[in-house]
Amino acid sequence: MEPAYVADDGAVPGESFEYGDSAYAKLQRLAGKFNIEQRGIERVPENERHDDSLLNVGTMWLSANMVVSSFAIGLLGKSLFFLGFVDAILVVLFFNLIGIIPVCYFSTFGPRFGLRQMVLSRFWFGWHGVKLIALFNVLACIGWSSVNCIVGAQLIHAVNHDVPGFAGIIIIAICTFFVTLFGYKVVHAYEFWSWIPTFIIFMIILGVFAHSGDFQNIPMGVGTSELGSILSFGSVIYGFATGWTSYAADYTVYQPVGQGRTKVFFSTWLGLIIPLLFTEMLGVAVMSATSINDGVNRYQDGYDASGTGGLLAAVLFPTLGTFGKFCLVILALSIIANNCPNIYSVSLTMQVLGRWTQRVPRFIWTGVATGVYIAIAIPGYSHFEAVLENFMNFIGYWLAIYEGIAFSEHFLYRRGMTGYVPEHYDQPRKLPPGFAAILAFCFGIAGMVTGMSQVWYVGPIALHAGKAPYGGDVGFELGFAFSFTSYAVLRYFEKKYFGR
Repeated sequence: MEPAYVADDGAVPGESFEYGDSAYAKLQRLAGKFNIEQRGIERVPENERHDDSLLNVGTMWLSANMVVSSFAIGLLGKSLFFLGFVDAILVVLFFNLIGIIPVCYFSTFGPRFGLRQMVLSRFWFGWHGVKLIALFNVLACIGWSSVNCIVGAQLIHAVNHDVPGFAGIIIIAICTFFVTLFGYKVVHAYEFWSWIPTFIIFMIILGVFAHSGDFQNIPMGVGTSELGSILSFGSVIYGFATGWTSYAADYTVYQPVGQGRTKVFFSTWLGLIIPLLFTEMLGVAVMSATSINDGVNRYQDGYDASGTGGLLAAVLFPTLGTFGKFCLVILALSIIANNCPNIYSVSLTMQVLGRWTQRVPRFIWTGVATGVYIAIAIPGYSHFEAVLENFMNFIGYWLAIYEGIAFSEHFLYRRGMTGYVPEHYDQPRKLPPGFAAILAFCFGIAGMVTGMSQVWYVGPIALHAGKAPYGGDVGFELGFAFSFTSYAVLRYFEKKYFGR
């Protein structure tokens, strides 16, 4: 019987399934005819890792973050947390520097092991424990995609009020689907170039806004209320920056095993930090114009009417007219670059949930995920700001806990890269049992709850980190600390009892 999926060079991956003329086999053969990537979460053999371009690594994240969604994050400093200009800029700088470190570090695992991020997580959470993490990652990928689509739809609506929000969402989602359908090579090819037009548009926005003279240097606040606002805005910034952690290695698995880890780390670092700081700081600056008090404020009116799109329309339309509308359409389409990593990785994550989910080809899961996030984004369109803040905090919380456990295992027990046997990735009995990781995850949640500050709940520690009634959000810091420390202790006993 012929294997259902054969790698490009004829080698059968470690977790291949033999179905002959089954539906799975037929789908894979059909995919091969259209040059659609057939590989799922199987390990990439060393002789198939031909992508040695560090530019591919950097531009992947440069394009994914040089988008209007990043700009929208900067707006929250004033609109939700009432920060001044300088303090908001400092929050953007320092919390981004913290948030991108795990993404850069885990990106270096891809060339070394040829394994996707969720598959790598089996070495920290075990065969069964990683399924909990995979569920969180599915929620994250779908959630990010929904939120991003909403931002893009707002821009399209600002250009033409006759285009309803749902139409913009569907346009962006379908375009993203066709890029991610073909897999790793096409995603990288798209991301290699897509940052260029978006960067040009952002430079036009910067030039027009600077020339308008409407920038307002809102003074910094003081006291406990300022502390709480900084911590809470920082939590959102961190959540956006670190949001790529759970699929970092997915985009370096075809890099050769000998690729320098330092080179991969800093290629990723540059690809992340440049667009994040540029777009978010630009968002902080443009949002300052909503504080102008002399009569009608077109910036505030635009933001109230159409959110991010309305604010950008207030910057561009009076000066550039029809060309300004063209600029907004380009920015709306930049969401495709932002969503490609989400939708490509969610299809891989689905395959980690069980043997039966792996029997569904990756590209089928890509289509299913697209339909799901469209269904979420359309009703969420009218509640974007609240959805964005709550979702960013959620992402920051769970990923901080994930990072705490992963770093604890990697540095304290694996003692670096030499502590892994990548061939064990699909052998449950040679992986950790996962009890320590799941318990540590629960401890991380406990830490998160004591430090979180949401409209519907404020933890006891968060209450003291700012002014009542909302305090300041320290949920991700405590989630990381609790999970890292508890795992370090629990893993010792797990290894002693189980021997693995």
